[in-house]
Amino acid sequence: MPSSLVRRVVDGLREVFQSGRSRPLQYRKQQHRALHRLITERQADIEQALKQDLNRNTYNTSLFELISIENDIKLVESNMADWAAPRPVKKNLNSALDDPLVGAIAAGNAAVLKPSELSEHSARLMKELLPLYLDKEMYQVVTGGVLETQELLRQRFDHIFYTGSSTVGKLVMEAAARHLTPVTLELGGKSPCYVDKNCDIAVACRRITWGKFANCGQTCIAPDYILCEPSIQDRIVEEIQKTLLEFYQKDPKSSPDYCRIINTRHFDRVLALMNKCTIALGGESDRSQCYIAPTVLKDVLPHFKIMQEEIFGPLLPIVTVNGLSEAIHFINAREKPLALYVFSSDKTVFFSLPVAPLALGVLFELASPVWLSTSGYL
Repeated sequence: MPSSLVRRVVDGLREVFQSGRSRPLQYRKQQHRALHRLITERQADIEQALKQDLNRNTYNTSLFELISIENDIKLVESNMADWAAPRPVKKNLNSALDDPLVGAIAAGNAAVLKPSELSEHSARLMKELLPLYLDKEMYQVVTGGVLETQELLRQRFDHIFYTGSSTVGKLVMEAAARHLTPVTLELGGKSPCYVDKNCDIAVACRRITWGKFANCGQTCIAPDYILCEPSIQDRIVEEIQKTLLEFYQKDPKSSPDYCRIINTRHFDRVLALMNKCTIALGGESDRSQCYIAPTVLKDVLPHFKIMQEEIFGPLLPIVTVNGLSEAIHFINAREKPLALYVFSSDKTVFFSLPVAPLALGVLFELASPVWLSTSGYL
């Protein structure tokens, strides 16, 4: 998309917002209902696009995407009148997720959406469908890669919401600073799991396995690595192996429930992280299909490459520590993660570990336009 067109998109949104079109609550409810029709009437198209992008099956598309959006819309619509009043907003499990487009519509914002160019089928479908359901003068989709993103960042926004990597998050914040634009960043990180020896290890490993390998590890709050005492490392590997067999059968590559890495560039990046690591489970790969098997790595040392960056893929390193104090020191010595997972039967363990700040979004006030990005990597 030419840079001049990107500017026209943003300028057009500002103009239509200033006309006052989105001020009536009835208008916002109409747009929410239209968004709800989109995800219900075009569910098959959405499932197909994510199948092409990630080999995602229909169950997980509903679980990870559609159900949460649908619940968010229902919750926001039923509370919109109260929320629009000048009082603090209450939150529950659904609203805490802060779907940015649903929130932007509820607050009467105009919005630009920039989907990741990596998920090309999903981005193309979003570009095609949103104008068919929502007010296309108030809600616009800009597709493209680095050049289009750079042009968007040159524009003056009232709020920017970005989900993705820390590297790009720094560029977003730097660009926003030129206009003193408020920014909400939901960035990834190396989210640790501490597995205490005094816990139900089978239950802990089942939960870690689901969280780690769902969407082939490509979620921002996926468990990045395990911290545990050496005495339980082999038991953890054993329990994860049992769970993987239950989830994906003997051959995850042929499982309808196992996704793929988004493209070959990130396939190569993830595969390179296994350098020097001891493979306890998995390790198989097929570049032609962007397939990397669910993989567990044992006896990983802190200086290994895999411990230097967010994995964002189906590799699960295990780092051994001598108890809780060493685990706390290990976590505190590194950048703050997006999430922290603790498994223990001792309640005092939960109060001893550092609490990582969890980026859940922002309450939007009336402003225009808002840029909503779900771009993972540039």
